[in-house]
Amino acid sequence: MENRFKPGDIVQHFKRGMISAEERDANKYLYEIIGVATHSETREPMMVYRPLYEDGGMYVRPLGMFLSEVDREKYPDVRQKYRFEKVQG
Repeated sequence: MENRFKPGDIVQHFKRGMISAEERDANKYLYEIIGVATHSETREPMMVYRPLYEDGGMYVRPLGMFLSEVDREKYPDVRQKYRFEKVQG
């Protein structure tokens, strides 16, 4: 599995395309990539990231899930191909 992101990249969750202008101005659904960690028990790679809104804590998500494509059956109108995509700029 190829990781498309590096530490410091700013990415957006696909749901960012479905929010109000006010929420966009508040950086809703924008995240900074911290890096990839390894789960100590399962050895599964985990993406470490932090939101650029609200509490700014750090979160992890399995790397495969983080890099996965959007479920088109569940979200047919979403424009992004992947769950998280790098913000251009």
